[in-house]
Amino acid sequence: MSEIRSALDALAAEDLHALTNAQTLERTASLVQMANRVAAELTRTVRHGELTQAAEHDGMRTMRSWLIGHARLAPRDASTIVRAGRALEHFPALAAGFADGEVTAAQVDVVATKVAPADVARAEEQGVDVGAFDRDWATIAAAASHDVLKAAVELFEVALDPDGPEPDPTEGRRLTMAKHADGTVTGRFDLDAVAGEKVQAAIESIVQADRPKGDERTRAEQNADALVQLCDNQLAAGGLPTLRTVKPHVVVTIDLDDLVDPATGAGAADMGFGATISAARARYLACDGSISRMVMGPDGVPLDLGRDHRVVTPGLRKAVERRDRSCVFAGCEAPSHWCDVHHLVHWVHGGETNLGNSALLCERHHTKVHHGFRVERPPDGRWRTYRPDGTEILLGPLLR
Repeated sequence: MSEIRSALDALAAEDLHALTNAQTLERTASLVQMANRVAAELTRTVRHGELTQAAEHDGMRTMRSWLIGHARLAPRDASTIVRAGRALEHFPALAAGFADGEVTAAQVDVVATKVAPADVARAEEQGVDVGAFDRDWATIAAAASHDVLKAAVELFEVALDPDGPEPDPTEGRRLTMAKHADGTVTGRFDLDAVAGEKVQAAIESIVQADRPKGDERTRAEQNADALVQLCDNQLAAGGLPTLRTVKPHVVVTIDLDDLVDPATGAGAADMGFGATISAARARYLACDGSISRMVMGPDGVPLDLGRDHRVVTPGLRKAVERRDRSCVFAGCEAPSHWCDVHHLVHWVHGGETNLGNSALLCERHHTKVHHGFRVERPPDGRWRTYRPDGTEILLGPLLR
């Protein structure tokens, strides 16, 4: 290991500006091959640790948990390494290509994700030549694209059951979400045809119902907003299963001084699943929610916990819905059950929680109003919307 470190130190000390373009590309190809070989050795070592229960030495139950806790790998990456180690025991040709640096960790995962050890055992019972598939995959991985390898791996599933019953579509469904350091979340899902149709139908219904005039969002942005709205609707309906003894809801913890300070206050509030948000974002969420007061001692121990109370009572919400009917932002007709009750003057700044100080806004436009846009309801009773520069958003002859 010390020799490897020394070699890497020497590489890092080289002056890249002295390289020609050809030398740069050659160096890159060599580094990719070396990275593959290191990844292969890491996979082999982790598998050995799994078989010997090495993680118990540090009080961890599995090598996956050790990789997450001690090596600080993302859960998805830790799972990928463990899964690859289990799969490669059954595919020596692929393992050899990986060890030589000709096969990447991502290519190994294409096989490991689709072919579990149970599938290998099933293939052997049916007389399927697993070794032939292994050799073919190793050859394809070293010379062809990911798509070609994926197609070759799918042939293994066909060989297992070419004429059998329709497989259970739920067995292939997957949803992964990764939370990043700034609290943002990225995800990926794999669904069978029927499940995908259901999701598309639900998302499309919200996308088509929320197309205000002047909407410049991309289709991807529309889909993302629709997914959030779908979750908002379910959380607000109160029909989801209980989570940690209470109905699932968004939890935000913020100091009172940060909440009442009109400054943005980056990183001032913590959310229930670990994300950190600004005080401004917390004030937006506090427009229409339940508030709990907690008095903390100097040692960080709670001394007093006040009772939860809703900022907007059910009665007031009914009155606002009756008056506004839908989102009041210019050009939006989002239905009332998609909307929050927004305080025109925030209650933390002295605004009253009453009908005159309330407006119905959908999730997207509620966010806009907390980022510079403004809605007002003059004595004529018609809502007006203003841009951050003070100009009014007009819809021509279709004013309401």
